Amino acid sequence: MFAGMARLEVKEQTDVIHVADLSMHYGPRVALEGASFDVEPGEVVGLLGPNGAGKSTTMKILTTCLYPTRGNATVGGKSVRNAPLAVRRLIGYLPEVVPLYPEMRAGAYLNFVGRARGLRGARLRQRRAWVEERCGLEGVGRHLIRELSKGYQQRLGLAQALIHDPQVVILDEPTSSLDPHQILAVRQLVWDLAAAGKTVLLSTHILQEVEAIADRLVIINQGRIVGNGTLADLRQELRQDERTSLSVAAPRQAVESALQTLPGLLNARFVHAADDYAVFDVWAAAGTGVSRQLGTLLRDKGWRVGELHERPPTLEETFLALTAPPASDEAPAVHVC
Repeated sequence: MFAGMARLEVKEQTDVIHVADLSMHYGPRVALEGASFDVEPGEVVGLLGPNGAGKSTTMKILTTCLYPTRGNATVGGKSVRNAPLAVRRLIGYLPEVVPLYPEMRAGAYLNFVGRARGLRGARLRQRRAWVEERCGLEGVGRHLIRELSKGYQQRLGLAQALIHDPQVVILDEPTSSLDPHQILAVRQLVWDLAAAGKTVLLSTHILQEVEAIADRLVIINQGRIVGNGTLADLRQELRQDERTSLSVAAPRQAVESALQTLPGLLNARFVHAADDYAVFDVWAAAGTGVSRQLGTLLRDKGWRVGELHERPPTLEETFLALTAPPASDEAPAVHVC
């Protein structure tokens, strides 16, 4: 009993964000149901899910914009239910709709947000200079916000989330409207925040972006957590089909006939012919070890191999598998195409 209590105390101290059985109902509509996950100091966690899955609802609860129907969440040990003002002091938040005042000048807006966050004098000037430099806003301070492009407005929204040097940064679609160079700059900024010990929770529809930035993924579907871990963890948990790329110097028909003899084969797709080589993607049931079987088959046939390597599922494929509607009970057909 005491050992369990000790572990619990350590966990409460180490997790900056702790979400426990969190639910949000709008009358009969369930936006979030029984969500639980943790985020540690210096960790970058990507919150993913289809439209309407519950991502923004989760972020709004964590930032105390919404009061949960059931469950609780703590940020820096402060409860979103019982200590919302304390939670807000710890958080920098960029919502999906950027909170800007179009008739204000960009510099005056940052001063306004900084003062609202309790900054004054030299500290305010220091933090404003820092966010302007890191968010690419130098030289636009005297421009009216309504005159700025969508990209600059997005960067201004990011700057207001960071001006008070928050312990926790929550970003909803942070790279929306940004060009590729600006996206790379935001990516580097997130890495730098994590390296400085900040905790970052971000949501984006750009899967390649979250794969490049995040240490770990939390995937929500229909209001429930359906995946929590690194991409490798999620692949292992799903035990997705094994996929192997094969390039072999042999007639296409002969290769197709040979592949049909492999145990556990699900699909073999002809990709293209290159010089004397036929190129295939081969799928087999998880745990089949199809790459080893292919190696044995090719050696027995005496065919020259140009390429033979496993291709693990991409984040997009893993995401689709976790958020797909329930599959029918019919067994998948084995075919070569």
